[in-house]
Amino acid sequence: MESLTDLSTAVYSSLALLLATFASLFSVVNPLAAAPVFLLLTDQDSDQERNQTARKAAVYMFGILITFLLLGSYIMSFFGINLAGIRIAGGLIIMRAAFSMLSPEKSGRKLSKEDELAAMEKEDVSFSPLAMPLLSGPGSIAVIIGFASQANNVIDYAIYGLAIVLAAISAFGILRLAPFVRKWLGQTGLSAMTRMMGFIALAISVQFVLSGISRFFNL
Repeated sequence: MESLTDLSTAVYSSLALLLATFASLFSVVNPLAAAPVFLLLTDQDSDQERNQTARKAAVYMFGILITFLLLGSYIMSFFGINLAGIRIAGGLIIMRAAFSMLSPEKSGRKLSKEDELAAMEKEDVSFSPLAMPLLSGPGSIAVIIGFASQANNVIDYAIYGLAIVLAAISAFGILRLAPFVRKWLGQTGLSAMTRMMGFIALAISVQFVLSGISRFFNL
């Protein structure tokens, strides 16, 4: 009976961690904000080409984030950056992105006008700018490295990896249904959703900074 209770507790803890990780990552990735840019860059494409572009962007996003999940901490250690510094820097990056998401009509653009014009001249936009920096930019990478620094065992890494898979699938679904999402939510709805994601991202950034400060001072 006791072993069954321990198993139930472990499963519940794993599901809670998965949900929290996915929610945090999805709010920073924010594919809803990438949808208008995706529509702009694929305006002349057929439905099949648009579907392929969305799928490739999601795959690239998964590859980038899973790489930083597995190697991010080692890369930072190579440059002599401790985990406290990673969390504080990551928190500040996410905070900057969060503030822009809270005012999407003013500073919430994921790409500048110049970047959009340059991207429109590309034959394949699935890696750049869709996968990077739209879906897996500095904020998303900072979140993943922050999670990796908190992993205690293989199960934690597996949960974080699954959260990345779910975020990539969600991003593909939203990009694939972007025309319907834009029509259903409208610009006002997209802005409201972006603000909500921005608030969640801001809370995550504060938590990252406080966690880094606590680790640095051994509090």
